[in-house]
Amino acid sequence: MTFHDTRTSRRTFLAGAVGATLGACALHAIGTRPASAAEARPGKPNLRFGLATYQWGMDWDIPTLIANCTKAKVFGIEPRTSSKYAHGIELELSAEKRSEIKKRFADSPVAVVSIACGERMDWPEPEKLKAAIEASKAYLKLSRDVGSRTIRIFPNQFQPNVPHEKTIEQIAKAASEVGAYAAELGQEVSLEAHGPAGELPTMRAIMDQVTQKSVRVRLNCDNRDMLGKGFEENFNLVKDYLSRIIHLHGLKDAKFPYPQLVSLLVKANWDGWALMENSDKVPDRVAALTEQREIWEALVEKALKAGG
Repeated sequence: MTFHDTRTSRRTFLAGAVGATLGACALHAIGTRPASAAEARPGKPNLRFGLATYQWGMDWDIPTLIANCTKAKVFGIEPRTSSKYAHGIELELSAEKRSEIKKRFADSPVAVVSIACGERMDWPEPEKLKAAIEASKAYLKLSRDVGSRTIRIFPNQFQPNVPHEKTIEQIAKAASEVGAYAAELGQEVSLEAHGPAGELPTMRAIMDQVTQKSVRVRLNCDNRDMLGKGFEENFNLVKDYLSRIIHLHGLKDAKFPYPQLVSLLVKANWDGWALMENSDKVPDRVAALTEQREIWEALVEKALKAGG
């Protein structure tokens, strides 16, 4: 596969994609994604499609990420950290390198919309919990420095011989501490519905104790989201706390109710990025990413026409 780096400036890209008829408010609403049939207007849902570099983007450096995502018309990415991925966006980056990366994306049609760190708020050992909180704060600085607005953290596990209520309280308190720091930096903490402590009813119990508005719930599109009273009931538990980022896992998977998810997001007037986190082995990842985007945009267009 041949990769072509793109040097189109963000201003030029937006001007060509949107047109002069949209005002400044509309430009803000659509971010870096060009207008399409599924595009939101000001005050309406804005469901954009992006890529989490986990798996499909793990061996793409920054020029390749920009080139491939531009080709696929996927204009938001989330770099996975702490795994030595080819993009190289890690805590060890100097201030100069961070500035270079920020400019590289700012001069392209692709934006870094989130940083995926793997810090967990469930550690029973106080020293490990403190280290996770401090590392999360460092990732917030990294996110700001490279032009992102969000980091991902995990609630994760319930611990042996520890009451669930105590773990829920700990996760909420730790996330709130990270969230207070995030608010100072103009960032969001996206608490992903991941691990045994990430079921949506549990996420709601955590959020009931979180004290910072900067802490939000990231949907992870897991089949367990349909357990209990069903997907819509579980979605409604957290819809008022939704992060600007969610994760998707293969839109061809009929086991998960993606059409219902999109309909509920439209009804909730959600404005954010749905990031593809796909581990399927495909011969052409750019073509597969393009196909996934087209499926997503068709679902969004259908939901918008139906009014959610």
